[in-house]
Amino acid sequence: MKKWFVLHRKEWLEMTRNYKVIWIPLVFVLFGLMQPITSYYMPEILKNASNLPEGSIIQIPTPSSGEVLAQTLGQFNQIGVLVLVLAFMGIVSSERKSGMLKAILVKPVSFSSYITAKWMSAVLLSFGAIFLGMIASWYYTVLLIDDFPFLDMVQGTLLYFMWILFLLTFTVFLSSLLKSSGFVAAFTLLLSILLTLVTSLLEKWMEWSPAQLTNAAASLFMTGDIDGPLLLPLITTVILTALLLYLAASRKS
Repeated sequence: MKKWFVLHRKEWLEMTRNYKVIWIPLVFVLFGLMQPITSYYMPEILKNASNLPEGSIIQIPTPSSGEVLAQTLGQFNQIGVLVLVLAFMGIVSSERKSGMLKAILVKPVSFSSYITAKWMSAVLLSFGAIFLGMIASWYYTVLLIDDFPFLDMVQGTLLYFMWILFLLTFTVFLSSLLKSSGFVAAFTLLLSILLTLVTSLLEKWMEWSPAQLTNAAASLFMTGDIDGPLLLPLITTVILTALLLYLAASRKS
C-alpha cells in the first residue's frame, strides 16, 4: 500500500508540474460561470449585437435556475469531456513511449498499482474540477436568476460524474492498450458521441446506457425529480467501469 501512495503522490506531483491541477479546474469554473451570466444577460447581448430598428423590444424569457444548471451540464458534456480526454489521453501511452514505464516497473512495483494510482489521480482531479464548476454555476444562478437547492445540485453533479467516471476509465484502459495518444482520444470521444446520440434516439432500447445518467441529472435539475431510468444505467456504469479498470490493471506492460 505504501508503494501505491508513492505512485499516487508522483502523479499529483506531475500534474502540478504541468499545471493540470490549475488549468483543468479553471476551464470548468469558467464554463460554469459563463452559463448563468450568459442566460441572464442574453437579451442585452442580442440588443447590442443586432441591427434592429430603434424601439424594437427583444423579449426572451429568463430560464429557470434548474434549466441553467442543466445547460451547464450540457456545456460540460461537450467542452468538458473534450478537455478531460485530451488531458488524460496519454496517461499511460506517453510514459510507455518515453520509456518511463519500464523504468518505473523495474522497481518492485506492480502494473496494477501503477494503473490504479494513475486512474485515481485522474478521477480525483476531474471530480474536483467538475464540482468546482457546478458550484460556480450554482452560485451565480442563485445570485442572478433564482434559488436552487444546494443538495439537489450536489446529487445531480454526482449522477453526472458517474458518466464522466466511465469515460475516464475507458480513456485509461485505451491508454494502457494503445501506443498512440491520438487514437485514445479519438476512440473515447467517438464512444461518448455515439452513446449519447444512440441513447437519445433509441431511448427505450438504451435504458441501460451510461449516457442515461446525464439525462437523469438534467431531469433532476429541471423538474426536481428523476424522470427516466436510473438504477439500471447506474448499475451498468459501475460494472463497466470496474471491468475496464480491471482489464487495464491486469494487462502486462
